[in-house]
Amino acid sequence: MARRHAAAVSAFLFLLLVGHCHGGKTGICYGRNADDLPGPDKVAQLIRQQSIKYVRIYDTNIDVIKAFANTSVELMVGVPNADLLAFSQYQSNVDTWLKNSILPYYPATIITYITVGAEITESPINVSALVVPAMRNVHAALKKVGLHKKITISSTHSLGVLSRSFPPSAGAFNSSYAHFLKPMLEFLVENQAPFMVDLYPYYAYQNSPSNVSLNYALFSPQSEGVIDPNTGLVYTNMFDAQVDSIFFALMALNFKTLKIMITETGWPHKGAAKETGATPDNAQTYNTNLIRHVVNDSGTPAKPGEEIDVYIFSLFNENRKPGIESERNWGLFSPDQSSIYSIDWTGRGNVDIMTGGNRSNGTWCVASTNVSETALQNGLNWACGPGNVDCSAIQPSQPCYQPDTLVSHASYAFNSYYQQNGATDVACGFGGAGMRTTKDPSYDTCVYMAAGYEKTPRSLFANVMNMPTYWSDQQFALTIVFLLLSYSSKISTKNSTATPAPSGSSSSLFAQSRTLLLPVLPIVIAVGFL
Repeated sequence: MARRHAAAVSAFLFLLLVGHCHGGKTGICYGRNADDLPGPDKVAQLIRQQSIKYVRIYDTNIDVIKAFANTSVELMVGVPNADLLAFSQYQSNVDTWLKNSILPYYPATIITYITVGAEITESPINVSALVVPAMRNVHAALKKVGLHKKITISSTHSLGVLSRSFPPSAGAFNSSYAHFLKPMLEFLVENQAPFMVDLYPYYAYQNSPSNVSLNYALFSPQSEGVIDPNTGLVYTNMFDAQVDSIFFALMALNFKTLKIMITETGWPHKGAAKETGATPDNAQTYNTNLIRHVVNDSGTPAKPGEEIDVYIFSLFNENRKPGIESERNWGLFSPDQSSIYSIDWTGRGNVDIMTGGNRSNGTWCVASTNVSETALQNGLNWACGPGNVDCSAIQPSQPCYQPDTLVSHASYAFNSYYQQNGATDVACGFGGAGMRTTKDPSYDTCVYMAAGYEKTPRSLFANVMNMPTYWSDQQFALTIVFLLLSYSSKISTKNSTATPAPSGSSSSLFAQSRTLLLPVLPIVIAVGFL
């Protein structure tokens, strides 16, 4: 019993610290190629209302930079391709730009990144030879004023910078870009800057729907895994495959330590008749799953658990952009600042994803008995892996291990994913292996999550201590308080009569942490009533 109490205390200490941990960052791209957008001041207010902390703009427009003063929003600003010639030729041009466009507003406006050039390999005018000299001049200008360690310089790229991206392990840069790419990568390493890339699974799906499934492009649990034959790594979504293709390309040039940052990604909510994938439902599904993927630090198959920063494209529709219909319809907000679809920027809540139906209370998701064991095993592996479900309850000696059958274990995992991801039809898909039911599948001490579940400190304590999750809030809170106080008392008595425990033992640890725990007991009580 003492071990269980100590485990509870450790869990509580973990909960105190977890608030200080951060996953990958999610920002927004604020493009302004439109004639109907609200003014920068209103945009800055909208971004703050949405609790968005990171914003990318594509130039150094003074009105925009001033609008974000004293907002705590971090800006990524850009040097457009049209300015690369002037920036690469004369240091004085860059010094003047810095003096006029950055320094008067910094640090009231927090500027953390400067992108020098954007997708230069896609530019109709070949400016690739100008990029690295311009980057070096920007760095020199920042160094003169002591900001070279506070503002990071890089340049953005499209996936077209690769000559090969599938399978991911075969990712390779186009050799025709070697003349500027190698010195750029050396500059990034030297200055601890990330390799910035714009990734769009939408285009991979739209251009080749027979080879790229919609589920694979949208992070859907119904997606069938794609195996990289060279590494054996399994990819359940296109985004991870594209990121890893960049990683392997960098590794092939011996730049494997470079961090990868995604400076644009997203999904259009409207397109031409042939763009069947461009819908509000798909846009919401992609961006919601993307944010959750980033916040959970899911990483990629090649680099599991590694945080990655992402900027979603885009804040508004841009009605002056040329090209096909979808080009003008990537926005999360209309010009009147109303949401086109809902997004949970925390990545931890349950957004009502429209795709697949509405959320429904009083339903569970269990494994179908009419599918193959392979389908069930694939679904179970996905839920407990990329799906980020806590599957500890179905491990040996845990409350949901028995009956030790594939159907039972898959049912528990399927339902956990289903409840944590909005309780929608699509969240119970698993390639046809899941099915919804209105009958609570809980049994004995194995309790299945129900609609409205949130992974609160209460549920974490219950899991650690094997306490019934169906106890009343008062029973739960008072029991935690009683256990902490009683165990603290026992340790005090024991330590007053016994030889002091060796440093690092559980008794010593609890004695040292008791001073911290007692003042926060009211928090424990409050947790029970949340």
